Amino acid sequence: MQSNLKIAFIGGGNMATALIGGLAGKLTAGENIHVIDPNAAALQKLTEQFGVTTAQAANGKLDQTDVIVLAVKPQQMKEVAAQIKPHIGKQLVLSIAAGIRGADLSRWLGGHGAIVRSMPNTPALIGKGITGGVALPGVSAEQREAADAILRAVGQTVWLDDEALLDPVTAVSGSGPAYVFYFIEAMQQAAQEMGLTAEQGTQLAIATFVGASQLAANSSEPVSVLRERVTSKGGTTYAALTSMEASGVKQAIAKALHAAAARGKELGEEFGKE
Repeated sequence: MQSNLKIAFIGGGNMATALIGGLAGKLTAGENIHVIDPNAAALQKLTEQFGVTTAQAANGKLDQTDVIVLAVKPQQMKEVAAQIKPHIGKQLVLSIAAGIRGADLSRWLGGHGAIVRSMPNTPALIGKGITGGVALPGVSAEQREAADAILRAVGQTVWLDDEALLDPVTAVSGSGPAYVFYFIEAMQQAAQEMGLTAEQGTQLAIATFVGASQLAANSSEPVSVLRERVTSKGGTTYAALTSMEASGVKQAIAKALHAAAARGKELGEEFGKE
Protein backbone atom coordinates (compact mmCIF):
# COMPACT_ATOMS: atom_id res chain seq x y z
CA MET A 1 0.00 0.00 0.00
CA GLN A 2 1.33 3.43 -0.92
CA SER A 3 2.66 5.45 1.99
CA ASN A 4 1.48 8.76 0.55
CA LEU A 5 -2.23 7.88 0.42
CA LYS A 6 -4.24 11.08 0.82
CA ILE A 7 -7.36 10.60 2.94
CA ALA A 8 -10.10 13.03 3.93
CA PHE A 9 -12.48 12.42 6.82
CA ILE A 10 -15.87 14.08 6.84
CA GLY A 11 -16.62 14.01 10.54
CA GLY A 12 -14.12 13.95 13.39
CA GLY A 13 -15.98 11.94 16.02
CA ASN A 14 -14.94 8.85 17.97
CA MET A 15 -14.83 6.39 15.09
CA ALA A 16 -13.03 8.82 12.80
CA THR A 17 -10.52 9.51 15.58
CA ALA A 18 -9.93 5.79 16.05
CA LEU A 19 -9.29 5.32 12.31
CA ILE A 20 -7.02 8.37 12.14
CA GLY A 21 -5.08 7.06 15.14
CA GLY A 22 -4.53 3.76 13.35
CA LEU A 23 -3.51 5.44 10.09
CA ALA A 24 -1.43 8.52 10.95
CA GLY A 25 2.26 7.79 10.75
CA LYS A 26 1.57 4.16 9.78
CA LEU A 27 -0.37 3.75 6.55
CA THR A 28 0.20 7.39 5.63
CA ALA A 29 1.66 10.55 7.15
CA GLY A 30 -0.55 12.68 9.38
CA GLU A 31 -0.15 15.59 6.98
CA ASN A 32 -1.81 13.46 4.27
CA ILE A 33 -4.99 13.24 6.34
CA HIS A 34 -7.53 16.06 6.12
CA VAL A 35 -10.46 16.26 8.56
CA ILE A 36 -13.60 18.32 8.05
CA ASP A 37 -15.86 18.94 11.03
CA PRO A 38 -17.71 22.03 12.31
CA ASN A 39 -16.33 21.44 15.84
CA ALA A 40 -13.20 23.60 16.05
CA ALA A 41 -12.11 22.16 19.41
CA ALA A 42 -12.25 18.60 18.07
CA LEU A 43 -10.22 19.62 15.01
CA GLN A 44 -7.56 21.28 17.14
CA LYS A 45 -7.22 18.14 19.25
CA LEU A 46 -6.83 15.97 16.13
CA THR A 47 -4.15 18.28 14.76
CA GLU A 48 -2.24 18.21 18.04
CA GLN A 49 -2.49 14.42 18.35
CA PHE A 50 -1.88 13.30 14.78
CA GLY A 51 -0.58 16.25 12.75
CA VAL A 52 -3.57 16.25 10.38
CA THR A 53 -4.84 19.24 8.45
CA THR A 54 -8.38 20.42 9.17
CA ALA A 55 -11.23 22.62 8.04
CA GLN A 56 -14.73 23.35 9.29
CA ALA A 57 -16.34 23.01 5.85
CA ALA A 58 -15.74 21.18 2.59
CA ASN A 59 -12.97 22.80 0.58
CA GLY A 60 -10.61 22.34 -2.36
CA LYS A 61 -8.40 19.93 -0.40
CA LEU A 62 -10.99 17.25 -1.07
CA ASP A 63 -10.18 17.45 -4.79
CA GLN A 64 -6.64 16.18 -4.09
CA THR A 65 -7.57 13.14 -1.98
CA ASP A 66 -7.51 9.46 -2.91
CA VAL A 67 -10.14 8.44 -0.36
CA ILE A 68 -12.99 10.31 1.32
CA VAL A 69 -14.26 8.66 4.50
CA LEU A 70 -17.82 9.60 5.41
CA ALA A 71 -17.90 9.35 9.21
CA VAL A 72 -21.18 11.13 9.96
CA LYS A 73 -24.56 10.02 11.30
CA PRO A 74 -27.01 8.48 8.80
CA GLN A 75 -29.41 11.40 9.10
CA GLN A 76 -26.62 13.82 8.10
CA MET A 77 -25.46 11.88 5.06
CA LYS A 78 -27.67 13.43 2.38
CA GLU A 79 -26.70 16.96 3.40
CA VAL A 80 -23.01 16.04 3.64
CA ALA A 81 -23.13 14.41 0.20
CA ALA A 82 -24.50 17.64 -1.27
CA GLN A 83 -21.64 19.61 0.32
CA ILE A 84 -18.88 17.36 -1.02
CA LYS A 85 -20.45 16.61 -4.42
CA PRO A 86 -18.62 19.49 -6.19
CA HIS A 87 -15.30 18.00 -5.06
CA ILE A 88 -15.96 14.42 -6.14
CA GLY A 89 -13.86 13.11 -9.01
CA LYS A 90 -12.21 9.69 -9.08
CA GLN A 91 -11.84 9.31 -5.31
CA LEU A 92 -12.96 6.27 -3.41
CA VAL A 93 -15.82 7.16 -1.06
CA LEU A 94 -15.81 5.01 2.08
CA SER A 95 -18.96 5.21 4.20
CA ILE A 96 -19.09 3.97 7.78
CA ALA A 97 -22.70 5.05 8.35
CA ALA A 98 -25.38 2.50 9.26
CA GLY A 99 -28.25 1.90 6.86
CA ILE A 100 -27.41 4.33 4.05
CA ARG A 101 -27.54 2.35 0.81
CA GLY A 102 -24.82 2.59 -1.78
CA ALA A 103 -27.33 3.42 -4.54
CA ASP A 104 -28.71 6.37 -2.56
CA LEU A 105 -25.25 7.66 -1.71
CA SER A 106 -24.24 7.33 -5.36
CA ARG A 107 -27.34 9.27 -6.43
CA TRP A 108 -26.62 12.06 -3.94
CA LEU A 109 -23.06 12.24 -5.28
CA GLY A 110 -24.20 12.68 -8.87
CA GLY A 111 -23.86 9.05 -9.93
CA HIS A 112 -20.42 8.44 -8.41
CA GLY A 113 -19.73 4.69 -8.47
CA ALA A 114 -16.52 4.18 -6.48
CA ILE A 115 -18.20 3.59 -3.11
CA VAL A 116 -17.43 1.16 -0.29
CA ARG A 117 -19.99 0.73 2.48
CA SER A 118 -18.72 -0.54 5.81
CA MET A 119 -19.83 -1.12 9.38
CA PRO A 120 -17.12 -0.91 12.06
CA ASN A 121 -17.71 -1.28 15.79
CA THR A 122 -16.54 0.58 18.89
CA PRO A 123 -13.67 -1.76 19.91
CA ALA A 124 -11.95 0.00 16.99
CA LEU A 125 -11.22 2.68 19.60
CA ILE A 126 -8.57 0.34 21.07
CA GLY A 127 -7.56 -1.30 17.78
CA LYS A 128 -9.70 -4.39 18.45
CA GLY A 129 -12.58 -3.70 16.10
CA ILE A 130 -14.08 -5.73 13.31
CA THR A 131 -15.61 -4.18 10.21
CA GLY A 132 -17.91 -5.64 7.59
CA GLY A 133 -17.50 -4.11 4.15
CA VAL A 134 -18.89 -4.31 0.63
CA ALA A 135 -17.50 -2.70 -2.52
CA LEU A 136 -19.89 -1.40 -5.16
CA PRO A 137 -19.19 -2.43 -8.78
CA GLY A 138 -17.48 0.90 -9.55
CA VAL A 139 -14.68 0.24 -7.05
CA SER A 140 -11.34 -0.80 -8.55
CA ALA A 141 -9.17 -3.56 -7.08
CA GLU A 142 -6.67 -0.92 -5.93
CA GLN A 143 -9.40 1.11 -4.24
CA ARG A 144 -10.77 -1.95 -2.47
CA GLU A 145 -7.25 -2.68 -1.23
CA ALA A 146 -7.00 0.89 0.06
CA ALA A 147 -10.34 0.59 1.86
CA ASP A 148 -9.23 -2.69 3.44
CA ALA A 149 -5.96 -1.14 4.62
CA ILE A 150 -7.80 1.82 6.17
CA LEU A 151 -10.31 -0.39 7.99
CA ARG A 152 -7.65 -2.90 9.12
CA ALA A 153 -5.87 -0.03 10.86
CA VAL A 154 -8.32 -0.56 13.75
CA GLY A 155 -8.95 -4.31 13.61
CA GLN A 156 -10.17 -7.13 11.40
CA THR A 157 -12.22 -6.92 8.20
CA VAL A 158 -14.88 -9.18 6.72
CA TRP A 159 -15.77 -8.55 3.06
CA LEU A 160 -19.22 -9.35 1.71
CA ASP A 161 -20.52 -9.95 -1.81
CA ASP A 162 -24.06 -8.73 -1.07
CA GLU A 163 -24.74 -5.25 0.28
CA ALA A 164 -27.95 -6.48 1.96
CA LEU A 165 -25.78 -8.51 4.35
CA LEU A 166 -24.48 -5.32 5.95
CA ASP A 167 -27.73 -5.12 7.95
CA PRO A 168 -27.01 -8.49 9.64
CA VAL A 169 -23.38 -7.39 10.15
CA THR A 170 -24.68 -4.25 11.84
CA ALA A 171 -26.89 -6.40 14.06
CA VAL A 172 -24.15 -8.86 15.01
CA SER A 173 -20.96 -6.82 15.32
CA GLY A 174 -21.89 -3.16 14.79
CA SER A 175 -24.37 -3.18 17.68
CA GLY A 176 -22.79 -6.24 19.29
CA PRO A 177 -20.57 -4.49 21.86
CA ALA A 178 -23.72 -3.10 23.51
CA TYR A 179 -25.04 -6.64 24.00
CA VAL A 180 -21.79 -7.64 25.70
CA PHE A 181 -21.92 -4.60 27.97
CA TYR A 182 -25.56 -5.41 28.77
CA PHE A 183 -24.63 -8.97 29.79
CA ILE A 184 -21.73 -7.67 31.90
CA GLU A 185 -24.14 -5.29 33.64
CA ALA A 186 -26.41 -8.24 34.48
CA MET A 187 -23.46 -10.19 35.89
CA GLN A 188 -22.40 -7.17 37.95
CA GLN A 189 -25.91 -6.82 39.35
CA ALA A 190 -26.12 -10.51 40.29
CA ALA A 191 -22.66 -10.37 41.89
CA GLN A 192 -23.75 -7.55 44.18
CA GLU A 193 -27.04 -9.27 45.00
CA MET A 194 -25.02 -12.28 46.15
CA GLY A 195 -22.78 -10.21 48.42
CA LEU A 196 -19.76 -9.24 46.30
CA THR A 197 -18.75 -5.59 46.11
CA ALA A 198 -19.38 -3.57 42.97
CA GLU A 199 -15.64 -3.50 42.29
CA GLN A 200 -15.29 -7.27 42.71
CA GLY A 201 -18.31 -7.96 40.50
CA THR A 202 -16.98 -5.67 37.80
CA GLN A 203 -13.49 -7.21 37.86
CA LEU A 204 -14.83 -10.76 37.77
CA ALA A 205 -17.39 -10.12 35.00
CA ILE A 206 -15.07 -8.19 32.66
CA ALA A 207 -12.11 -10.55 33.13
CA THR A 208 -14.38 -13.52 32.43
CA PHE A 209 -15.59 -12.00 29.15
CA VAL A 210 -12.07 -11.07 28.06
CA GLY A 211 -10.67 -14.49 28.94
CA ALA A 212 -13.52 -16.47 27.41
CA SER A 213 -13.39 -14.40 24.21
CA GLN A 214 -9.65 -14.91 23.86
CA LEU A 215 -10.06 -18.64 24.53
CA ALA A 216 -12.69 -18.85 21.78
CA ALA A 217 -10.52 -16.83 19.40
CA ASN A 218 -7.47 -19.02 20.03
CA SER A 219 -9.26 -22.36 19.95
CA SER A 220 -9.74 -24.48 16.84
CA GLU A 221 -12.89 -25.97 18.35
CA PRO A 222 -16.45 -24.60 18.05
CA VAL A 223 -17.68 -22.44 20.92
CA SER A 224 -20.39 -25.05 21.56
CA VAL A 225 -17.66 -27.56 22.48
CA LEU A 226 -15.96 -25.01 24.74
CA ARG A 227 -19.30 -24.39 26.44
CA GLU A 228 -19.90 -28.11 26.93
CA ARG A 229 -16.50 -28.53 28.56
CA VAL A 230 -17.42 -26.03 31.26
CA THR A 231 -20.81 -27.64 31.80
CA SER A 232 -20.89 -30.72 34.02
CA LYS A 233 -24.35 -32.26 34.23
CA GLY A 234 -25.88 -31.39 37.58
CA GLY A 235 -23.19 -28.81 38.34
CA THR A 236 -23.31 -25.04 38.86
CA THR A 237 -22.85 -24.10 35.20
CA TYR A 238 -25.52 -26.61 34.21
CA ALA A 239 -27.90 -24.97 36.69
CA ALA A 240 -27.22 -21.53 35.21
CA LEU A 241 -27.58 -22.60 31.57
CA THR A 242 -30.72 -24.62 32.33
CA SER A 243 -32.22 -21.50 33.90
CA MET A 244 -31.29 -19.43 30.82
CA GLU A 245 -32.82 -22.01 28.49
CA ALA A 246 -36.01 -22.04 30.54
CA SER A 247 -36.16 -18.25 30.31
CA GLY A 248 -35.63 -18.32 26.55
CA VAL A 249 -32.43 -16.28 26.70
CA LYS A 250 -30.95 -17.65 23.46
CA GLN A 251 -34.21 -17.04 21.57
CA ALA A 252 -34.45 -13.53 23.04
CA ILE A 253 -30.92 -12.70 21.88
CA ALA A 254 -31.61 -14.01 18.38
CA LYS A 255 -34.86 -12.02 18.25
CA ALA A 256 -32.97 -8.90 19.32
CA LEU A 257 -30.44 -9.28 16.52
CA HIS A 258 -33.22 -9.72 13.97
CA ALA A 259 -34.76 -6.48 15.31
CA ALA A 260 -31.45 -4.66 14.90
CA ALA A 261 -31.05 -5.90 11.32
CA ALA A 262 -34.62 -4.87 10.49
CA ARG A 263 -33.96 -1.40 11.90
CA GLY A 264 -30.85 -1.09 9.74
CA LYS A 265 -32.98 -1.84 6.68
CA GLU A 266 -35.58 0.70 7.84
CA LEU A 267 -32.90 3.37 8.26
CA GLY A 268 -31.79 2.85 4.68
CA GLU A 269 -35.33 3.17 3.40
CA GLU A 270 -36.08 6.16 5.64
CA PHE A 271 -32.99 8.24 4.91
CA GLY A 272 -32.69 7.14 1.28
CA LYS A 273 -35.98 8.72 0.23
CA GLU A 274 -35.89 11.38 -2.42
